[in-house]
Amino acid sequence: MAVSAKRFWGILDRFRFLLVTSVFGTVYFVFVWGLRNSSYMGDPMLATFLQMAASLVAFTFAANAMIRFRGMHDRISLLLAFGFILAGLIEAATSMTFFRGMLVTNFTTDQISVGWLAGRTLLGILLVAALVVERRSPLSREPGKEIAFATAIVGAAAYLTSVFYFMIPSSPKIHPGAFIPRPWDLLPAGIFVVAAAGYGWRLRRASAALDRALFIASVLNVICHLTIAESQQILDAPFTLAHVLMVLSYVVVLGGTLLDNAQLFEQVSHMAASDSLTGLANHRKLLEVLEVEIERSRRTRRSFALLLFDLDELKKINDRYGHLTGSRAIKRLGNALRSNSRTIDTPARYGGDEFAVVLPEIGEEEANRVAMRICERLATDGQSPPVSVSFGVSLYPKDGITMEKLFGAADKALYRMKRREEKQFHIGNVAACL
Repeated sequence: MAVSAKRFWGILDRFRFLLVTSVFGTVYFVFVWGLRNSSYMGDPMLATFLQMAASLVAFTFAANAMIRFRGMHDRISLLLAFGFILAGLIEAATSMTFFRGMLVTNFTTDQISVGWLAGRTLLGILLVAALVVERRSPLSREPGKEIAFATAIVGAAAYLTSVFYFMIPSSPKIHPGAFIPRPWDLLPAGIFVVAAAGYGWRLRRASAALDRALFIASVLNVICHLTIAESQQILDAPFTLAHVLMVLSYVVVLGGTLLDNAQLFEQVSHMAASDSLTGLANHRKLLEVLEVEIERSRRTRRSFALLLFDLDELKKINDRYGHLTGSRAIKRLGNALRSNSRTIDTPARYGGDEFAVVLPEIGEEEANRVAMRICERLATDGQSPPVSVSFGVSLYPKDGITMEKLFGAADKALYRMKRREEKQFHIGNVAACL
């Protein structure tokens, strides 16, 4: 009995997505069926504003997608940028045609806009095309040529889509009273279903904000076209709701791109200011911090310390154990600096096997204690081979009031320690710098 119950819940879990989709689809179909029979009629200006809003959001997304492409060189961003530019242009043209038709000329309310169908179908095709191109070759090596390649793909897709719709013998019309009054909208709905499935599958190996946004937007576009397929006349409730869903899908994609770009900017900023091997501040960041600390200490008349560290005989470690072990030794010193620094301190990799720590508002005795604690941590980290380190301390303003003098004083103290013949390091040493 227990085995049967376990098997039942296993089967149920496997088909959970289909069950949830079926329940949601049924509920939503009942909701839309109620909307199509309602007496609501939207304002033509509202429909125009929604289409114009969609085009503006599409243009904004395209600009941000191009920024992402310049930084990441990923083809999916480039294709989507061009696709949304074209979709935005079509939306803008459709909105102006709609506005003129509803308010200026005698507009036929049972006629479906070919521009609407062409633009939406084109966007769905490009979403699928971006998936195919990204799967075959995700990154671009020559961004300049890729722009021409993307232009060719988008242009070809736009041409073929427009030819398809304009070759239809009779213009698409609404059939009030039919089970599906606008059957032509099922074509872009089907394409967006393929796109939603593709981006859903892609989420298994990519979890960036843009990837999630593209999946959600594809699903929203499916719902958008299934909704408008139940519209019996222009400006009725399903028609208006479909346009709201369309704008919402664009906003979701734009939001995902903005979040992605913000995260990428943060990563680039961190990489520009940190050392790739140890994760500590790099040389440039160290100099910036020192400059700020000198200015602050000059105003507050408080001292700060600069510690310099240098791994002993790193070349011998590299020659005997290999460069990977040497790199691990550098990382071990970096970890010792990080774990023994306060929040306000700035540990940094100064260059090669040289490290530095800026200690704000600290005296000479405290600075030496910090340096000894770092040496002790390195000597007792339990890793092999044992490594030792020399250090030097300089104090502002005692040893200098400029960066050059502070580095010079700390460097002299460091090399005085290195020249001590009696300084021998062993794995059992607790104070590695004594």
